[in-house]
Formats: sequence, structure tokens, C-alpha cells
Amino acid sequence: MRSTRSIPVLATIVLSTAVLGACGSSETGTTETVSLEPAAADQALSGICPDVIGIQMDWEPEAEHGPLYNLVGPDYTVDTAGKSVTGTLVADGKDTGVAVNVRAGGPAIGFQSVSSQLYVDDDLMLGTITTDGAISASQSQPVIAVAALMKKSPQILMWDPETYPDWKTLGDIGKSDATVVVNQGNVFGPMLVSRGLLKADQLDNSYDGAPARFVADPTIVQQGYATAEPYTYENEVGAWGRPIASALIADEGYVVYPQAISVRADKLAEHEACLAKLVPIIQQSTLDYVADPSRANAIITDIVTQYNDGWVYSEGVAEYGATQLKEQGFMGAEPGLAVGQFDIARIQETIDTFVPILQQSGASIKADITPDDIATNQFVDTSIGAEL
Repeated sequence: MRSTRSIPVLATIVLSTAVLGACGSSETGTTETVSLEPAAADQALSGICPDVIGIQMDWEPEAEHGPLYNLVGPDYTVDTAGKSVTGTLVADGKDTGVAVNVRAGGPAIGFQSVSSQLYVDDDLMLGTITTDGAISASQSQPVIAVAALMKKSPQILMWDPETYPDWKTLGDIGKSDATVVVNQGNVFGPMLVSRGLLKADQLDNSYDGAPARFVADPTIVQQGYATAEPYTYENEVGAWGRPIASALIADEGYVVYPQAISVRADKLAEHEACLAKLVPIIQQSTLDYVADPSRANAIITDIVTQYNDGWVYSEGVAEYGATQLKEQGFMGAEPGLAVGQFDIARIQETIDTFVPILQQSGASIKADITPDDIATNQFVDTSIGAEL
């Protein structure tokens, strides 16, 4: 939902103490008053960007989105019906002069694609879209990624180490007859089959996100994320309560940029001036989140609680997820690149790998698609975070 509230350059803000010090919410409670200083001129967005910058997430709030929730100021309000949070857009804690509205995805938008949301809602400027999703949308709803939120996918295949104590890699799964349970429409399953790491008849596209089947049948293999399932299955899935084993799909050719920050291709020129200032702010927010995720994680867990829509995301898994993003190198800069910068050769590799797979699934893809149709480094400040 677009906020109609005007955000002044120097705001006096009421905070709710329901959340850890730096965060606020729409809940009432004991309050304290603080002031936000105006951002420096190079981070001032008023008159250059939309008054409210709408960002559509691809999923419910989680650590992978931390740098974007880190942009949300302490005056935030939560729309529990629309599953969004709106507040002053802050850079290093300072008021940029505009607001940001971050919207949950997945079930919150009826599992519609982020690219489709960008094309039906003019209040949205940006969305988080993985490279293969941008390829799939390239003909009918083209989008251009302007910053890499993450540099590597945390997607895993997981198994029970007691059932399969000798497994180490995805190739070990393919040497067995184990059922591999994944979600409908995934592209990594066919990719792994094409590379000889899995057999086609192993794939079961009925994964619904619930742990019940894995708990009941530890002979299956299941998709998950290195930023969540290793923690939740050991600490929060009471019927399991022990470690899982896993391997990263990214290590076997799934070289997409997960949840890249993207804009409609036909609106790129319109937003050029804004993106030139906003993208470096997002880059710095990524550095800040990796260094200290506590503030953004508090916002994430607060709004998840307020949304109350079945998605559960505890403080423990948020902390674990942020730690894995840093320690396993999912978030940060690639060698020789800045934070948020794309390796164009990787995007070409993704095109070469997934265009045939997506076409086989019925996707209509732009003819002669190139990396320039998918992403640009035009707005990236190459001095930010090159050593992370």
C-alpha cells in the first residue's frame, strides 16, 4: 500500500518500545522521541526519486532481504492487511528525504512473480528478481537488474546424515534412487539432471515448504536454504531436533544472482537520476547489514509477527541467516568487483544454461537475449565494498 504520509527532511519521530530500541511499529506502547538528521547531499533523494520508493520482495521478510529492510527508518508503520512496511528511507541512519515501502512477496501476493507485480502496480519502482526469473520474463515483462543484492544462491538440497552418512555432494544423491522433493517450476532440478548429477525420475515437484514429509520419511532429499533449514530443523522443528546434511546447488552450476534489485526495462531511463544516488545507498546498506544485522533483523522479526500470516521467522533463525550470509559468502563482493556489481560473464553463463531449460518449460524468452537485457552496472559505485 502506498503511504500518503509526507516525510520531512528533518523528522521528529515517535518510536515504539515494543521492538529493540532502534525500531518502531504500528503498535501502541510507551514511546520516546528522537530526531533524524538529514542525509548528506550525495544521499539526498527528495525531488529526484519518487516520494515513496516501492520495493516488491520475492518472499516473506527474511535475512536475505536484510539490506533493504535496513533502509527502513525507525518511524516505520506496518500495513498488516497489505503485508508491507513503510518508513523514512535512511542512509547511515539519516533521512534521505523520501520514504520506502517494502512489500512481502510469495503468499502475500498470491505467489505471483515480482516482474508481474512491477508491471501492474505503478507504485512499485523496484523488485527482487533472480536472474533466471528475469530471463523467463524477458519477452513479456522485461526487467533490468541494477544491483546484486546477493552474489551467490544459498539454495541447497538437504538429507538426513544418519540415513546417508557417506553422502558429501549432490552427485552422491544421483548415484542413489532417493526421491528429491522440490517445488513446482524450479529450474535447478532440470539443470542438475542435464549435468548428470540427478536422474530425471528422482525429481518430485510437490514440495510445499512444510517439514512434515521430511520428518516422516528421512529417506527423501528436500530443497532448502543454507540460511535457514540447518538451524530450524535442529532447533525449531521439534519432531526432528537434530542436524541435517546438505550441499549447495550454486556449487554445481546454479550461478544466478539471487533476488537482484531490478526495475522495469521501460522505466530504466525514467529512474536514471534516482538510481544513480539510490544504488550506492543500497550498496552501503549491504555492507552495513553484513557488519551488523541486528537492527534490520529486529525490523524483520517484528513485522513477521505483525503480519501473522503463517510465515514464522524467529530471532534465532534471523541471526543464523545473517551469519551464514557473511560466513559462506552469499552476500558481499565477488573478487575484483564492488558490492552489488554484476559479473557479466556469469550472467551470460546463466543465459546459456537456463534458456533451453526455460524454453522447454514453455517460457517465451526474448530472441537473442544478452546480458544487457538482464542487468546493468551503470549505477554501481565501484569503490564501495570491493574488499568484502
